[in-house]
Amino acid sequence: MSLGQQLHPHLPFLRRYARALTGSQAHGDTYVRATLEAIVAAPDEFPRDVDPRLGLYRTFHAIWSSSHLEDSPGAASTGARETIANARLSRITPLSRQALLLTAMEGFSDEDAAYLVDVGPADIESLVNEALKAIEEQTRAKVLIIEDEPIIAMDIETIVRDLGHDVTAIAVTRDEAVREARAERPGLVLADIQLADDSSGIDAVKDILSEFSVPVIFITAFPERLLTGERPEPTFLITKPFQRSTVKAAISQALFFDEATAPA
Repeated sequence: MSLGQQLHPHLPFLRRYARALTGSQAHGDTYVRATLEAIVAAPDEFPRDVDPRLGLYRTFHAIWSSSHLEDSPGAASTGARETIANARLSRITPLSRQALLLTAMEGFSDEDAAYLVDVGPADIESLVNEALKAIEEQTRAKVLIIEDEPIIAMDIETIVRDLGHDVTAIAVTRDEAVREARAERPGLVLADIQLADDSSGIDAVKDILSEFSVPVIFITAFPERLLTGERPEPTFLITKPFQRSTVKAAISQALFFDEATAPA
């Protein structure tokens, strides 16, 4: 099996991670493209002593780290480096949040996460704890949940409230979601893709975003369908079935970027 065939199944999830890390679909996909360009340009430098997924994320992190320091020759093509340079964030995701996303959202072990961010395995736990402490200090937000499965909706509501946020409503259809958003403007939206009346959570979110800006986290059992990189897609995405820690990390990261870009 070629290296490309080995890496292909992992690309949607690298896109998810890159978008969550950068807070932007465009920026995240730029880093993924630069990663693939680097692999194509120097396939012999791809880590062969680890699982292909681990090697892919390791290469991504090399691109990510170098783009926030100095452009390193050979890290990626000149065009890719220039694109990244133009897309640099004003507020970089701290190492602690990288550790949290890698373990809670991407499911890497502490040992693998340590390898990816180039720290000692013992450091990952402290980094994650640092991120969790920062989460506790985040400003409280009003959250609209768009989810038609009652058990899942209740589970999400519990997680949201336990994080100290308020739930404005739980909507089960597109029309109800738009109505609830207008009634009490949320600071965050968590939306399932397929809703009770066969309407779409994506369409509900588009309707809401046409009226005001708000960070959105999508929830789906089929993430690969929304992470192709070929059209406008979610920046933050949770895969069903989800872990509590995954939802917590996604909510925190979405609000982190929302607060970072808010007017002073």
